[in-house]
Amino acid sequence: MKKFYIIGFILLLFFDTFGQTSFKLTALSALPFEASFDWLVRIFTYGWAYLVMLGYTGAFITWMVLLKKAPVGPAFAASHLQVVTVMLVSVIVFNEQITITRLLGALCIIIGIIFLALAEQRLQRTS
Repeated sequence: MKKFYIIGFILLLFFDTFGQTSFKLTALSALPFEASFDWLVRIFTYGWAYLVMLGYTGAFITWMVLLKKAPVGPAFAASHLQVVTVMLVSVIVFNEQITITRLLGALCIIIGIIFLALAEQRLQRTS
């Protein structure tokens, strides 16, 4: 069961990070933004928009499979680890900077997930 969770959450992180990164690439390729039909057409002329759909579809399916077996609280918290992975990928792909504020935020997310996982483990032992 542990292997199922690990593989599932790695897949969820991959699909979420892939979708978010593709979303930004779509937005960048469709610049400048304008509220028009031409802008919408421009979005779908680039392949990034279709990769966004692929990423979110993969994340949705993975999330639904995980929710069948995983406890909701820790699973929901762990799904937010994608904020950290998107930040790390953005450094490489978009040359963004990791500021001390972002680093502290990422650390808080990771610590929160660890605490929730430990609390869930303790609950399972006592019941």
